[in-house]
Amino acid sequence: MADLLAGDLVGKDPALSRLRPYRAVLASRARSQRAYRVSFGLDLASSALIGVVELAEIWVLFHSVTSLGGLDFAQILLVFGLADLCFSLADMTFGHCDNLPTYLRAGTLDVFYLRPQPLLLQLVTSDISLRRLARAAVGLVALVAGLALNDIAWSPAHVLLLVVAVVSGYAVFAGMFVWAGGAQFFLVDGAETTNAFVYGGRYAATQPASVWNRPLWAVFGFFFPMAFTGFLPALWLLGIAPPYGLPDWLGWCAPLAAAWTWLLALASWRLGVRHYQGGGG
Repeated sequence: MADLLAGDLVGKDPALSRLRPYRAVLASRARSQRAYRVSFGLDLASSALIGVVELAEIWVLFHSVTSLGGLDFAQILLVFGLADLCFSLADMTFGHCDNLPTYLRAGTLDVFYLRPQPLLLQLVTSDISLRRLARAAVGLVALVAGLALNDIAWSPAHVLLLVVAVVSGYAVFAGMFVWAGGAQFFLVDGAETTNAFVYGGRYAATQPASVWNRPLWAVFGFFFPMAFTGFLPALWLLGIAPPYGLPDWLGWCAPLAAAWTWLLALASWRLGVRHYQGGGG
């Protein structure tokens, strides 16, 4: 009965009807990944292990120092949790844009042009990496631990900022994957170039940006706004002033950082699609 009602709802709503093909593809991808339970379990375990190892790097570091960039271990745990959770969720839903160079070299991207849907939306909904859920769980645990260990004077504004930071951080990293995908139309075999900013940006986002010099702030602070995914919102939650005399309200500017990232991403994608002339097959 519920299926019939859902089908009627989809049939009556044109927007839901247009989304039905994408939902069907994503559902089939999710089912195929869960079909082989042992393999899926190993994928989840390996993904979680990567997240744990990256978290352990910070733990080991703080066996040698008591603070880094003015932040102690509990405070950096909050920065790490915010940034890593946002990146893991974006990697799960947009990370397969990394496959675009393979499609370009094989000429299989042309198949997407045969379907009456936007190319980017087809690419984004062509797969979903459920194994990234395990890595997102590591980031979530770090975030919860960071919130619990730090003495935060909770108020409705703090709760709102936390929600805004997670949503905006996810949007920033998702935009970075799309930006990198657009650049691949020109680079094709140069994924390492964009990875330096996408995955390198993720690493920078999980570290205290107060140790960055001014050139790094220009690149990963504002042009690719990694500091807005974890560091600046965390400073506002903790009541700590940002470095270099920056205003503390920058922690609330994460939505603007997300909008800027998507402006770069869509410009890169549009230029790339215009540049593409086909697989030549």
